[in-house]
Amino acid sequence: MAETVLRLNDVRRLFDVSAPWLARLLSGAGPRTLKAVDGVSLEINRGETFALVGESGCGKSTVARLVVGLYEPSSGSIEIDGTDIASLKSRKAQAPVRRRVQMVFQDPYASLNPRWRVKDIIAEPIRTHSLIKGEAAIRARVDELLRQVSLTPADGDKYPHAFSGGQRQRISIARALASEPEFLVLDEPTSALDVSVQAQILNLMKDLQRRLGLTYLFISHNLAVIYHVSDKVGVMYLGRLVEVAAKADLFARPQHPYTRLLLDTVPDLGMTGRERLPVRGEVPNPIDPPSGCAFHPRCPFANERCKAERPSLLAADGNLVACHAVQEGRLPVWGAAG
Repeated sequence: MAETVLRLNDVRRLFDVSAPWLARLLSGAGPRTLKAVDGVSLEINRGETFALVGESGCGKSTVARLVVGLYEPSSGSIEIDGTDIASLKSRKAQAPVRRRVQMVFQDPYASLNPRWRVKDIIAEPIRTHSLIKGEAAIRARVDELLRQVSLTPADGDKYPHAFSGGQRQRISIARALASEPEFLVLDEPTSALDVSVQAQILNLMKDLQRRLGLTYLFISHNLAVIYHVSDKVGVMYLGRLVEVAAKADLFARPQHPYTRLLLDTVPDLGMTGRERLPVRGEVPNPIDPPSGCAFHPRCPFANERCKAERPSLLAADGNLVACHAVQEGRLPVWGAAG
């Protein structure tokens, strides 16, 4: 059996977005809560790439920050190799787990200290976790990491502003690898880069995964990127997973109407002539989400049950799908009518 590295159990993250107390008192308004992540459960096995995809604001980046500990879950548990990271209260207890889980951010320049040389940026995790003793040995390890991401040791003496966007992302990857992690969270690591540079970074990530045995949680809204890098895909909508499937199954036989909407945004280069159903409306306000299924105001297959009852994530034709229409067999076959 595959070994589970990361397990999220009914994880929720709420943010208080209420107006200041005095303003609420004068206006008579009550507190307001944003459900950024609303009951997400998933498992990621060792050595695989699990991709989260969805429109902006669906909560996928919040999931990434929960996994690496930048946010604490409001409820639920996040387990890494069976250890619930929320149960580790002190920084000392958290350090071994934190070292094994690292993150590569969307904007490489914003995540690099502009006043530090590259060699010091990459060496910081090594010094923090006391992985290597002696400055000569640390510099040798930094040089090795720079070579791993196709940069040169001489680049270590430069500052981040001297590099292009793709080179800065390589520096970010080298820094993430410096603590010898087993699990990397990649939060849209190519979205700020040119298309040709995106391909270079994606190929680098796949090569590093093969050589170092890494496990990835990959966040993106780009379906072409998801198809290139992922083994499994989770589709998020308004803080919840609506479909989870192996990559090949999701792209060949999408079940949830929202997944079909996302795939319909991809240009039909084969000119198959397949009918595409238009989707109505806008993404709902996450502070005041719709009742029942959050997608029902935009779904052409919604009925009264969809408006009243929130669907659970259940097995359907090999995928996990949260949709009453799928469970009741009300959806047309993919490719026949959208």
